[in-house]
Amino acid sequence: MTGPGGYRERPARLPGAVVWTRTVDPAAGPAAPVLPDGCMDLLWVAGELRVAGPDTRAHHPAPDAVTEYAGIRFAPGAAPTYLGVPAHELRDQGVALADLWPAARVRRLAERITESPDRAAELEAVALRLVRATGPPDPLLSGVVRTLREGATVAETARRSGLNPRLLHRRSLTAFGYGPKTLARILRLQRALALARAGTPLAETAVRAGYTDQAHLARDVRDLTGSTLTRLL
Repeated sequence: MTGPGGYRERPARLPGAVVWTRTVDPAAGPAAPVLPDGCMDLLWVAGELRVAGPDTRAHHPAPDAVTEYAGIRFAPGAAPTYLGVPAHELRDQGVALADLWPAARVRRLAERITESPDRAAELEAVALRLVRATGPPDPLLSGVVRTLREGATVAETARRSGLNPRLLHRRSLTAFGYGPKTLARILRLQRALALARAGTPLAETAVRAGYTDQAHLARDVRDLTGSTLTRLL
């Protein structure tokens, strides 16, 4: 898929993940905000490997001289298994991978990606090796995401997952970076954005995404992104 600002993405060979690239023209003005989506990303940025933690609000990239990015966006709840760090420790943060892993290992990986003619593909290969080394994430977490995406309440999600609400909250902090209530709001926001981008009228978008009404949708969008849905579109 091709988006604004030289952004392109494609499904990864890793279940639920997306490989993406972005080229930036520093003279083109401010970059579009990065919206909360329940995911974590492993990024190559100017020869450095970084990790973008799960966001609870829109992130506005600072203008800089970086013009090329490559990344892999993991499915919600998957990255902590692969990277070996609880998601809540990286909430609303971007950190160098060398802060989490041995610096020499990260340097070798970054050099390999930088020298590759297809940096996104090489980054994807790194992620696939991680999966082989760590094994897949707990399938219970995928079930939690699937249930919340269906619009289930937190109590119903806990019941279906076989966890009491307190344990579900604790497991969610580790996997997603925040509790299931916040994750549900973020997934609902993403449902609304998908519907609206497909041309669904906003009043219908609100109902189909699981909001009480259009005013509820507008409040939630502003709370999570600091903007209006019309402006985001």
